[in-house]
Amino acid sequence: LDEIPNAVTGKTFACFEPTLDYVVVKLPKWPFDKFVYAKRTLGTQMKATGEVMAIGQSFEQGIMKAVRGAAISLDCLRQEKQAARSDEELRQKLHDQDDERLFVIFEALRRGVSCQEIHDITKVDLWFLEKLKHLAELEHRMESEPLTRDLYLTAKKFGYPDKVIERISGQALPCHIPAVFKMVDTCGAEFNAETPYFYSTYDEENEAAEFIAERNDPRKTVIVFGSGPIRIGQGIEFDYCSVHCVWELRKLGYETIIANNNPETVSTDFDTGDRLYFDPLCPEDVRNLIETEKPYGVVVQFGGQTAIKLTKYLDKLGVNILGTSADAIDEAEDRERFDELLERCGIPRAAGHTVFTAEEALKVGNELGYPVLLRPSYVLGGQNMIIAYNDADVKEYMAIITAHGIENPVLIDKYLQGIEVEVDAISDGEDYLIPGIMQHVERAGVHSGDSISVYPAQTLSRHIRQTIIEYTARFARELKVKGMINVQYVVYNHEVYVIEVNPRSSRTVPYISKVTGVPMVQLATDIAMGAKLKDLGYGTGLYKEAGYVAVKVPVFSFAKLNNVDTMMGPEMKSTGEVLGIAKNFNDALIKGLIASGNELKRSGGVLISVRNADKEEVLDVADKFASLGFDIYATAGTAAKLNRNMIPASVVKKIGEDPENNVLTLLDSGKISYVISTSTHGRQPTLDSVQIRRKAVERSICCLSCMDTANAVADCLAMNRGINDIEMVDITTI
Repeated sequence: LDEIPNAVTGKTFACFEPTLDYVVVKLPKWPFDKFVYAKRTLGTQMKATGEVMAIGQSFEQGIMKAVRGAAISLDCLRQEKQAARSDEELRQKLHDQDDERLFVIFEALRRGVSCQEIHDITKVDLWFLEKLKHLAELEHRMESEPLTRDLYLTAKKFGYPDKVIERISGQALPCHIPAVFKMVDTCGAEFNAETPYFYSTYDEENEAAEFIAERNDPRKTVIVFGSGPIRIGQGIEFDYCSVHCVWELRKLGYETIIANNNPETVSTDFDTGDRLYFDPLCPEDVRNLIETEKPYGVVVQFGGQTAIKLTKYLDKLGVNILGTSADAIDEAEDRERFDELLERCGIPRAAGHTVFTAEEALKVGNELGYPVLLRPSYVLGGQNMIIAYNDADVKEYMAIITAHGIENPVLIDKYLQGIEVEVDAISDGEDYLIPGIMQHVERAGVHSGDSISVYPAQTLSRHIRQTIIEYTARFARELKVKGMINVQYVVYNHEVYVIEVNPRSSRTVPYISKVTGVPMVQLATDIAMGAKLKDLGYGTGLYKEAGYVAVKVPVFSFAKLNNVDTMMGPEMKSTGEVLGIAKNFNDALIKGLIASGNELKRSGGVLISVRNADKEEVLDVADKFASLGFDIYATAGTAAKLNRNMIPASVVKKIGEDPENNVLTLLDSGKISYVISTSTHGRQPTLDSVQIRRKAVERSICCLSCMDTANAVADCLAMNRGINDIEMVDITTI
């Protein structure tokens, strides 16, 4: 240890005892905002998908930063749900060990429940409870006293943003005090740091400003905004993009700054950029950073929806947004403006409307004709997105959405059940480059992040390919994209319709970059800084196809989340992905399916229980499994359909028909190797179909909730090839 240098100080060694003048708070990010019916209880099994880290000069400041930076729609510790509870309900809720406990404790403290009583119930250490009590007492002061400069400064030091202080106090701010930045140097400022990173706080000395002045670097400064906590729909793909962008900017001669608050990422390694700011990616925190750094420009297109949501605010501040303009980003996100864009480009989309209330949603749903797709605007990862098959589905959905207090309208589109195709492209506003076209195995309606994605596209006609290329080119030119653009299409009745356009990097960028050899992030960064695509050496139009097939297969964590329905739909549920590469589609798919944790058993039983709309289609799938020697079991309606069509199927009773002999006991018996289950209604854990799928997860039985996936698995099994039969290939030589 005494021989290993400390990379932060450059002067001390690893055996040097750190001296810390700050407090670090790590707050987990749970997926319960996506899985509204999941059991929220926390225990010995991990359920978080990610985390945020906050640095402050006190625990109070750290916890406040962590909460507003966690992307949970909160800017302080007050949660409306807890505020609405009676005192008795609140005391009872303190006994629940779940993700909301922090906010329940804070509400109890606000109402005067003693730290000792809360400790007796929760066993949370009194030190933490006293710190939270400081925040509750400060809020009481803000509500009851004049908002003086001293009180305002105290609130700032405790981590309260300006708009929260105004909201709680009901008073105008007496002044504006900007944040200063302190250096994380591990040695209490005893030595100057060589590779510094900073956090914001409120006192006299701005160590970041001093550091910048001392260095007096002649290079132009560019800030790259990261993507915040890892969650379903926004994972390490965006960290990959941010880091490659930083590396390219440094290569181009820019001084590069990273702003992010996720400790799990490479972007928040202290030596990835020239400087790192470890703070929430929220408007006021970003403004403080801009005021200190005074950058030449900022990059938002590689930080997922977290960074994109900052675009309007940054534009209002007059910040130079490098690459695609703020207006173009808004044009793709805003429904009415997007419809006007499609009109100008002559590109069709499914009929749809925007609504704010359940009544409007029901009216539109009936006008368009079910099934319809419902989703809020400005989302990533299909957040709160469903396919509604009837009025009951719409009512259930709108009740959940309005409970979350979503400000933007809900979009309702006619659901087109066709082939989904995805394109990532790079553009300089005139020319464009499409590294490859990806086709999904599952038809439209399954979120792109949960679909098995295949490069190159396998079944698209020449005409459809050319249409997709032409539409992508029109979007790139009309939006004047300078950098990345992601477009999702559905091919329905031999026509191409657009689903959505995102003028930013997407979660498929690392995948398509690796399988095509096109360094997408580097090219997009060069263009954002003024380069022309035709000068970058990769040509324009559709890039040449590789001599192999790459299949991206999603990975799920359903075993960790009780009561979550595993059925695929338009809201993303996967927590990761794997890649299978081979010389043909089926071999690549086998690799991907096995790598994702699926055991492709070649014997046993197949339990089939599908909705009426799938009963015709399941005949072919069931026949394939039966011809491979599998025993077919099915619930009454499905079994009748199969037997009428000469596919022998044993009838299995539903859950309520016989407690001793039903679908769940069959799954417990060990006879079943695969479950094929689809359903029309809802996600409630009490439904038979949801219980069947949950039991399959608990028994580690391969559960297929989409006909297309089931078909693909049956075709793989029919090849009678295992992983040892597939030739190893060196993709650098194909």
